[in-house]
Amino acid sequence: MKLKRVHSALIAAALTCSMLVTPVYAAPTLDELQEEQQDLENQKENAQEQLSSLQSQLETIMEKINDLEEQLIKKGEEITQAEKDLEAAEKKRQEQYDAMKLRIKYMYEAGSGTATMEKVMESGDISSMLTQAEYSQQVHEYDREQLQEYANTVAEIEELQKKLETEMENLQNLEAEYKEQQDELDATIASKRDEISNLDGMIQEAAQKVAAEKERLEEEERQRQLEEQRRQEAAAAAQQNSGGGSANNSDSDNGGGSGNGGSNDGGSNSSGGSEPGYNVSTGNAVVDRAYNQLGKPYVWGAVGPNSFDCSGLVGYCLTGRNARIWTSGSFAGWPSVSNPQPGDVCVISGHCGIYIGGGQMIHAPQPGDVVKIAPVQSGMWYVRYPG
Repeated sequence: MKLKRVHSALIAAALTCSMLVTPVYAAPTLDELQEEQQDLENQKENAQEQLSSLQSQLETIMEKINDLEEQLIKKGEEITQAEKDLEAAEKKRQEQYDAMKLRIKYMYEAGSGTATMEKVMESGDISSMLTQAEYSQQVHEYDREQLQEYANTVAEIEELQKKLETEMENLQNLEAEYKEQQDELDATIASKRDEISNLDGMIQEAAQKVAAEKERLEEEERQRQLEEQRRQEAAAAAQQNSGGGSANNSDSDNGGGSGNGGSNDGGSNSSGGSEPGYNVSTGNAVVDRAYNQLGKPYVWGAVGPNSFDCSGLVGYCLTGRNARIWTSGSFAGWPSVSNPQPGDVCVISGHCGIYIGGGQMIHAPQPGDVVKIAPVQSGMWYVRYPG
């Protein structure tokens, strides 16, 4: 038994500690909500400026890539021409070499070589010998010059081709770098656009919060004024009843009693009036519509059919259509009831729900929550839809 008490004490202590450390956050004020909205708008403006700068950089990179592609096309054409020139030079050099071999072969076969020279020397014709030697030397020098010229041409073309190929490779590498920068900019721009889109959603949500807070404050002010008006009316009625009772008592006891009774009835009617009649069918239809919305998410300003805020849910349940049927403070003009029935509206400053009986209501509580059943909140009063 003692052990059970100790165990219970430990559980109670743990619960107490958990309750002590549970943080309680105050609802943001209107100024704080407006400041948050302005901060989000500033962030969006900065993001749009960054996006504009990124797009300018991307346009510059695209222009450079286009220029490089034109250079690559031109360089490719130059390489192709160099290959053709090299092929032609090689062919010409081969032709010249073949021609030289034929000349040498002809000279020797025609006796203009060593054999001819021996004949000339034997005959003692020095003039013919000199002529033949000079001709052989001229042919040799011509062939050698031609071969050297074409060899130089081939070397120049080969050097040009290597240079063009190196330039082509450099241009291709530069193009690859530019395209990599383009891909990075494309990814950054897409990310920045997503950021702006998210900011748009956050700004819209912040604007809805600001509007809702303004509506709540306006409603509080209207309720305060209404309460003040009621207090003044009650004070005036009490003062009137007090004055009427004294006057009647001075005349006669029976007359005074009758006069007081009439005055009290009149005061009650002037302050509250009689409750409106209740329609069971209408009330049940309202409750049925409310049950059908259970589990749907809360969204600021939503009036259905897939999401609701508190007043959007009440409007949908009362009318069966996706529209808000009142402005802020309209509940103050609806007939209040002291004996609520299913289908009546539970109201408190800044919030409302559909009464379903048994002290329970169906309402859309807050952002991040869903339409659900909950006990009627303390301080709520009940009104009946006049439509």
